[in-house]
Amino acid sequence: MNTTAKYGPQAERWTEEAYADPYGYLARRARIVVELGPRLEPGDAVLDLACGDGGFAEHLLERDLRYVGVDASEAMVEAARRRLGVRAEINLADLNEFRPEQPVAATTCFRAIYYARDRAAFFRHLASFTEKKLVFDLNPRQYRVEDVQADLRAAGFDRLALRPFFAPQRVGSRPLSAALAALERVEPLARLALCFRFSYLISAARS
Repeated sequence: MNTTAKYGPQAERWTEEAYADPYGYLARRARIVVELGPRLEPGDAVLDLACGDGGFAEHLLERDLRYVGVDASEAMVEAARRRLGVRAEINLADLNEFRPEQPVAATTCFRAIYYARDRAAFFRHLASFTEKKLVFDLNPRQYRVEDVQADLRAAGFDRLALRPFFAPQRVGSRPLSAALAALERVEPLARLALCFRFSYLISAARS
């Protein structure tokens, strides 16, 4: 089945139905995108690859960041344009090939790094127009962290910051979310938890 066509029927309410607590989950992700690695400042442009219906954009726009979204699903792009209107630029394109008209401060890629056809080439491509940092999530049970870090360094990203991100997508319990956020800061337990669930967030920048 086409990987973009499968999202068509879900596009209209993707954000609302993909997360148990959409606001809490995406707001926390936005805060980390701003703070992890070189800090983003108001007015900075963020390119969000695999943007879906643009639900994440709301939280970046609230922080006075400029937003450019890219998705390969026509239905998702249409939903994002309806959601965001003139507040953001949304493009229909393959994340492996898209190049913004102007450089951006940050590029993000969430739940989609596996769409990179050649990861090393993908990172080099992003490095050519990303001025401050690349931020993405990484499942350590799917990819070896050391291999991904090596590809980032080969692309010129020599300042790497990595942190666990234990935010439940399907359970909207505030006590659970708070407990998992606290667990992120306990390094031995966090490493153990990552053997079974959750992801790292990685910020990659250049000196």
